[in-house]
Amino acid sequence: MKHAGTHITVLLEEAVDALAIRPDGIYVDATFGRGGHSRAILARLGAAGRLVAFDRDPSAIEAGRAIDDARLTLVHAPFSALAEELDALDVSRVDGVLLDLGVSSPQLDEAERGMSFRFDAPLDMRMDTSRGETVAQWLAHASVADIREVLRDYGEERFAHAIAKAIAAARSGGAVETTGQLAAIVEKAVRTREPGQHPATRSFQALRIFINQELEELSEALPAAMRMLAPGGRLVVISFHSLEDRIVKRFMRDQSRPDDAPARMPLRADQLPQPRLRLLGKARRPGAAEVAANPRARSAVLRVAERTGVAA
Repeated sequence: MKHAGTHITVLLEEAVDALAIRPDGIYVDATFGRGGHSRAILARLGAAGRLVAFDRDPSAIEAGRAIDDARLTLVHAPFSALAEELDALDVSRVDGVLLDLGVSSPQLDEAERGMSFRFDAPLDMRMDTSRGETVAQWLAHASVADIREVLRDYGEERFAHAIAKAIAAARSGGAVETTGQLAAIVEKAVRTREPGQHPATRSFQALRIFINQELEELSEALPAAMRMLAPGGRLVVISFHSLEDRIVKRFMRDQSRPDDAPARMPLRADQLPQPRLRLLGKARRPGAAEVAANPRARSAVLRVAERTGVAA
């Protein structure tokens, strides 16, 4: 098993460069993980700078306590609570927000987290192990229709119905409580799969996204981050699968378009509605060298936008 310290931060320099850090600025690392981006941000901040780092995973917050830096504030909370938590810290505006989505290597590589079918372990999958239902608890009462919907919507699993029925059938012989049990059920239900992909890959992804409400959290966090950004502040997001990236791309695109001007009202050019965000460059992906060194980086997409002076 890999040690938690082996986590490799994806698109590290590109993401931190995109924040355009000012030495005296206030920045948010909304997904601390094991602190790769946070350490790089702190290295560029001056003595008057400040970094607020969020993570919903208690293990990540505990790991962050090893960083002895008065400029860093750790917050155990999901990034959807960004605005409320910053307000509690008397932070009204920030100069940059970074979101590195998905799961960290320790979450995947620590068997007890139950996020990987590579280990037979309790079927948990929660990012915040201090609250909420585990996947095993949810599967114990979910209907076939609910399981099918989750697998279809969050995993884009074309065999969602067959897998849902197989899970329900397996429950009649006892609870589905381990990753090994679930992987075996899915493997029997899936008739074919893409070369090189385990039959349970999409199901595990779907259940993890669902139990952690990852897409809903992201949909709440993006407008909250935009509201907290000072004019000229940067929103930097790294996505790892199409469902996340679709939400990020649509949000940035929509906010980079001005609201419609009132019909039949003569306006000067400087009176026309202006967008709240300005897109900066095209989406970026890791280079071949980074993917070779860290295969988990292969699906990463980096998008960057800058806050304008228009009120949210």
